[in-house]
Amino acid sequence: MTDPTPRPRAARRSPLESPFLAVALALAVLAIAAVLILPGLLPPNGPGPSGSPGGSPGTTGPGLTESPGAPSFVRPTPSPAPTFTTYVVRVGDSLNSIATAYRTTARSIAWWNRGTYPSLDPESEGYDPNHLEVGWALVFIPGQVVDDTNPPTPSPGPSATSVPTIGPSAVPTTAPPATVISHGPRTVKNIALSFDMGGRLDPALDIIGWLIDHEVHATLFPTGKSGTQTAQGLAAMELAATRPDLFDFGNHSWDHPDFKALTGAQMADQLTRTETALLPVVGSTKPWFRPPFGSWDTAVRAGVGAAGWQFMVTWDVDMIDWRPLVDGGPTAADMKAKLLAKGQGGSIVLMHLGGYNTLQALPGILAACQTLGLQPVTLSEMFGQ
Repeated sequence: MTDPTPRPRAARRSPLESPFLAVALALAVLAIAAVLILPGLLPPNGPGPSGSPGGSPGTTGPGLTESPGAPSFVRPTPSPAPTFTTYVVRVGDSLNSIATAYRTTARSIAWWNRGTYPSLDPESEGYDPNHLEVGWALVFIPGQVVDDTNPPTPSPGPSATSVPTIGPSAVPTTAPPATVISHGPRTVKNIALSFDMGGRLDPALDIIGWLIDHEVHATLFPTGKSGTQTAQGLAAMELAATRPDLFDFGNHSWDHPDFKALTGAQMADQLTRTETALLPVVGSTKPWFRPPFGSWDTAVRAGVGAAGWQFMVTWDVDMIDWRPLVDGGPTAADMKAKLLAKGQGGSIVLMHLGGYNTLQALPGILAACQTLGLQPVTLSEMFGQ
């Protein structure tokens, strides 16, 4: 007999109540959250391989390459480091001439070689950049300049095995003929005032003093005899040497002979004798030589170049101030007028430290330069030596 009383139906359980399914759903939610939220919490460029900067796939930057996966660091190809060159000093060389040829500076060459040759140490009391000896092996980097605030250590340069050597077999056995220059570039607004000294010496000292007082740049050409063996000439050169920022010095021979009447050996004697005498007074006269009387030919060019002087300096404005008034020499006003008439950009003006009216003419000459818009400079400044 069946029980007519209906039994209550058991409550149906929801699938979500299954413990296994709940765990699976929770793991899925966590995975989705990790995918959607976690990237936003990380920096856009996290560390890459070996600690190098990373980046999102497909982006590039310095040192990075585009790849399907994580970017990889590519080491850039290094530029070749500048290398030292060795130069063996020859007759007639100076730090300036070597520096000019190799696009560096004389002081840089001195810094690089101060460990080997103490007289080239700019920090030494015995610093003498004008003293070079034939056979010295100087090391330097062509086209590079030393920073004076961070000079190299006083150690010698690289060993001979690590640098190419330029020795006697790699350089000409004779220097080329001297280059004759009578003026500089016409496009510049500069003018080179130059003063010869030989023979009459009054008022050389007063002229140098006036140029210093008025900060006038000029180039001086003393003969060796007048510049070192006369009281007035020596005093004038010693005063000028106190202002190397104002004055260049050139060679005007020992005692003013006509070089066209000399042999090559006699030319060299005139030049080197003057250089030796003037060196302790004003420094080197290279690369400038002014031929006495302005007299020269191809043989003179060859002899002067072989002796080590690169430039023979003439002029395009001659004041003829060595001639007294009684012989038709110029007054101070004449000299100013000549400069106004003939002076131009790049002009080289010839005057004399013993000129008769030169001291009186200087104010007018300077005024004429200003009228023409020309700035007095040394030969080194005009020609970049």
